[in-house]
Amino acid sequence: MDGAQMRRGEDDRSEKKEGEEVVHLRREISLLPAVSLIIGTVVGSGIFIAPKGVLMNSGSVGLSLLVWALCGVLSLFGALCYAELGTSFTKSGGHYTYLLETLGPLPAFLRLWAEFIFIRPSVASYVSLAFGRYVVEPFFAPCAAPIGLIKLVSILGVTFVVAINCWSVTMASRTQVTLTFIKTFALVLIIIPGVIALAKGKTENFQNGFEIESITLDKLPLAFYNGLYAYGGWFYLNFVTEEVINPNRNIPLAIICSMVTVTVLYVLVNVAYYTVMTPAELLLSEAVAVTFANRSLQGLASVIPILVALSCLGALNGGFFGAPRMLFVGAREGHWPPVFSMIHIRRQTPLPAVLLLYPLVVLMLINGEIYQLINFASFARWSFIALATLGMLIHRYRFPLHPRPFKVPLVVAVSFTVVCFFIVGLSLYSDPWNTGRSFALTLTGVPVYYMTVHRFRLPQSWRHLFNYCSKQIQILLEVAQQEVKTY
Repeated sequence: MDGAQMRRGEDDRSEKKEGEEVVHLRREISLLPAVSLIIGTVVGSGIFIAPKGVLMNSGSVGLSLLVWALCGVLSLFGALCYAELGTSFTKSGGHYTYLLETLGPLPAFLRLWAEFIFIRPSVASYVSLAFGRYVVEPFFAPCAAPIGLIKLVSILGVTFVVAINCWSVTMASRTQVTLTFIKTFALVLIIIPGVIALAKGKTENFQNGFEIESITLDKLPLAFYNGLYAYGGWFYLNFVTEEVINPNRNIPLAIICSMVTVTVLYVLVNVAYYTVMTPAELLLSEAVAVTFANRSLQGLASVIPILVALSCLGALNGGFFGAPRMLFVGAREGHWPPVFSMIHIRRQTPLPAVLLLYPLVVLMLINGEIYQLINFASFARWSFIALATLGMLIHRYRFPLHPRPFKVPLVVAVSFTVVCFFIVGLSLYSDPWNTGRSFALTLTGVPVYYMTVHRFRLPQSWRHLFNYCSKQIQILLEVAQQEVKTY
């Protein structure tokens, strides 16, 4: 009797152990890391460096503050649309998954292709270069810092972030929480002296805040474009839906909390800038936060570049945490090589998908073609966001009984979709060269899709070589397919 009980106890313990060791991505992201992922990715270098784009194109202080607030509201609308998509389709993958579920495999593959070819490498290179610049430049001021050293530090920053995301999901999320608190502290450090100066009656820069004669309607949409770029990143939580604890509750709640917080912080930071600096001084500044610190935070002016660098590192970490999950899900659906749908057998991280982006970002940093690519990466990104929200509306119409734990009001979804298509159309009008190149580069994925995904048309010897290489990579990286369905 005792022997039978002991054997049953041993069997139970072995089953429990096997269940704990099953290879799969675990749900480890609670509400605080979810909020930190969004805030930490949205707040990069933009709000510290270049708010002058909004002022330049809006023409007045009052209107620029209104643009910042409205951009926050529009970004919240988009984030709410993605909250509905994230709770309706429980797979990770973000844009890719929603295009696949609503508009079909070809648009989804093109989104994956564009992400791999130029969107993710260019965005990550841009942010990492900003990180490198703000780490290196204080040591060489007032002289120009060597571009080679800036690129080297940028590569070291990327390497650090990739290492964390390869090592542990928990470590990556904790790093994101820590960096988010640091960058929030940096914003508050700017807001406090501005509010104090405002309370003392320093309001001359806000008088005649809405100068009607300086407003040019043709440039006003460009002010919104600059503002929306600074709010970019609100969709990153949707890349990791399968790893969020209680996603039906935490995804909408994290999105609402984070976007309201970012909007309030952005508006208050701009109020602080205008309290201390005149509009003309702001337009002349290359790094507004540093100029502000030299005026109002003399004792802490040297700290601001460090805080901006850490803010960039947080945005970089958020990107490398979320984007590889799109490649991971694409490979799982058969739209990408199968090895990229595998995870490390002990670390439980999507190691191949994370490592794939690393050489692309490093090569782009070394070649220095970043600024041209970042211009048309935005066009492709907004095009696919518009298609995803349009797909959501079409899916609502075609499948009205599909379970939707969170449902955004129709007017919000329609408004945001229209604004997205307006931004895309404006880009075609204002910068046809870069947007045309972006469109053409995205379309290069069409023949790739029909030759490799829709029907494999490459020589059989290529398939054998590819399978052999995949097997060797799998052995080298110690990765395997998930053993548990996580969606």
